[in-house]
Amino acid sequence: MKSFVLAALLAAAPLGPLAAQANYEIQIYPSKTQEKGTTLFELHSNFTGTGTKSVENGLLPTDGVLHNTLEITHGFNDVFEVGFYVFTSARAGDGWQVAGSHIRPRIRVPEAWKLPVGLSLSAEVGPTQRKFDAAEWGVELRPIVDQTIGDFYWAFNPTIGWALKGDEAGRGYRGMGFEPSGKVAWQVSKEAQLGFEYYGSTGTVARMAPSAEQQHMLYPSVDLTLPGEWEFNAGFGFQLSGSGDRNILKMIVGRRFEF
Repeated sequence: MKSFVLAALLAAAPLGPLAAQANYEIQIYPSKTQEKGTTLFELHSNFTGTGTKSVENGLLPTDGVLHNTLEITHGFNDVFEVGFYVFTSARAGDGWQVAGSHIRPRIRVPEAWKLPVGLSLSAEVGPTQRKFDAAEWGVELRPIVDQTIGDFYWAFNPTIGWALKGDEAGRGYRGMGFEPSGKVAWQVSKEAQLGFEYYGSTGTVARMAPSAEQQHMLYPSVDLTLPGEWEFNAGFGFQLSGSGDRNILKMIVGRRFEF
C-alpha cells in the first residue's frame, strides 16, 4: 500500500492542472483529506467581471457569468475521500443552466510516514456540455504538496487535464493541458488566514504556449474557520498576463457534518 501511494504521487508530480474546472471551482487543495465519517458540503460561487465577450470555438462568453458549484465530499477512511460536483452557469440572455458534473476520488500519504510535507493525489472525471467546455468528457489529475511552518502555509497544485471526448480527445500527451496553481498564506489569528492564490494555464505537456496565449491570475484571499464547523474562503482575482478572463470574484462557503 505504502509503495503504491508513493509511486502514484511521484508519477503524477511532473504533470499539471485544468483551468479550475473552467472557473467552476477556483480552489487550491490542501493535502489533507476529509476525516473518516465526515461529509463536507461546499458552495463555490464566482463572478467574472471582465471575460470573453463573444462565442469562441463554440464556447459561450464568460463576461458577466455567475458560476455556482455544489461540492459534497465524504471521508471514507483516514487517507481516502470522494467528492462529487454539480456545475451551474448563469448569464444574462443565457439563463441558468447545469453545465455538468464530476466525481473526484483522492488519496493522501498517511501522517504515520512522517514526511516533511503533505502529499496527496486527486483524480477527477465527468461530463460537461460542449458550449461550456471543449472537453465534453474531461479528466483531471492533480498532485498536491503543502506544508505549514509556524504561521506560514504554502501549497502547490500542479494539474494535468485531458479530454476523453471533445476537440482535444485522442491526441495523447499533446492534448494534455498543464495548469499550475499554488498558494502562500499567513495565519493572522486563530480563525483567519490571509494570503495569495495563483492560477495559471501554460499550454500542454508537450508544448508551452506563446506568452500571449497563456493565462496567469493572482487572487489575494482570506480563509476563515468559523464556529459550528463552517469554513469560508474568498478572493478577488486579476490577470497578471496573457489571455482569458481579466478579473473574477470568488467565494467558497462550507459546512462539515459528522456522517
